[in-house]
Amino acid sequence: MPRTRSILVLATLSLMINAEGMSADWPQWRGPNRDGRSAETNVDLDWTDGTPQLLWRTEGLGKGYSSVAVVDEIIYTTGNKRAGQSVIARRAADGTEVWMTAITEKSPKHGFNGARCTPSVTENHVYVVGSDGQVACLNRADGEITWSKNFTEEWGGRMMSGWGFSESPLIDGDHVICTPGGNDALIVALNRFTGKEIWASPSFSGENGKDGAGYSSVVVSEACGVRQYVTLAGRGIVSVSADDGTILWTYAGVANKTANIPTPVIMDDYVFCSSGYGTGSALLHVTKDGTGLTASEEYFLNPGILQNHHGGMIRMGDYLYCGNGHNNGMPTCLKIGSGEVVWGGKMRGVGKGSAAVTMVGDHLLFRYESGELVSIAATPDSYQLRGHFMPDHQEGKSWSHPVVANGKLFLREQNVLMCYDISR
Repeated sequence: MPRTRSILVLATLSLMINAEGMSADWPQWRGPNRDGRSAETNVDLDWTDGTPQLLWRTEGLGKGYSSVAVVDEIIYTTGNKRAGQSVIARRAADGTEVWMTAITEKSPKHGFNGARCTPSVTENHVYVVGSDGQVACLNRADGEITWSKNFTEEWGGRMMSGWGFSESPLIDGDHVICTPGGNDALIVALNRFTGKEIWASPSFSGENGKDGAGYSSVVVSEACGVRQYVTLAGRGIVSVSADDGTILWTYAGVANKTANIPTPVIMDDYVFCSSGYGTGSALLHVTKDGTGLTASEEYFLNPGILQNHHGGMIRMGDYLYCGNGHNNGMPTCLKIGSGEVVWGGKMRGVGKGSAAVTMVGDHLLFRYESGELVSIAATPDSYQLRGHFMPDHQEGKSWSHPVVANGKLFLREQNVLMCYDISR
């Protein structure tokens, strides 16, 4: 059974402004540790007696499904604007604009048009990946572009299908880690100050999935004492050496031929992974194999038991929480060691469609595709609904993940950004 100590991306955290502010800020995709969890405790997520107050609503973010990063009271996101796909900075106090910078000459066209990337924010810079594969570093103070490269032009990059690059780059020490999806550059490490290539990982073959990048984002593992980068690519899960990009191990069991999306969940020497489109889920055990590493399947759960389409999975202790089902976000609690569904799995819940999930303290926030924001107790005891509400604005498919920072709840809905007060 997996041990319970969490893997922290310490090098990433060291780049932030100060340790005291880190617990309140949300500097990248899925939060401080890239695991979907907020460390905030002084918030009110019991909405049975009333819903949160809307502090402000602002427009002008452009078309996009991107979530937001929040650092030092500034919000960062990406959106399709008339000037091109842009990186946008707004004040958390009232949503007013600080700066906006286009990273492309025009907004890319593909299925489900719009930006996808949640920016990664460091002391002085903001890093993004555009849906056409533009990877860029911007000055955090004024939005000036420091350097920019294109996945296709530089590395022959490609996606497994035509919905645009959807990655949020990982900042690890002085490196930017991202996934062009090229034959000779599936994953690359770049110098974060210059954009110069440090190493590139080759692609890998397999019976499942398709060549190219998936719709996931890279996370750090220290399995077996080896620092490595893990992601869900077109052909499945891949782990590469943080030192030189050498492929350490691969797993194709959760790869499908349409879109591999959920960010893998890292737990010491274990990885939990899942995919929709009738695929399923697996718990992998990483072990030493001579001088290398191998990943063996502890168990596989067929799609009738668990498949996370998109919206993410969150681990707390020995349990995993997520939405289950293709095009569904049916609330589910899974015992990781055994693969047993403790509660949920087939329960529809309040909203409809897939669900983007964020954990705040001992609560889960499920944001359904249909717009509803639902608070659920994060406990294996039973499904416990703690209230729900429909945000002030909803249109299309609400896929942007909810973000909690400094006592505020931020909800991106295409061109609109909403801020709710959830402080006690």
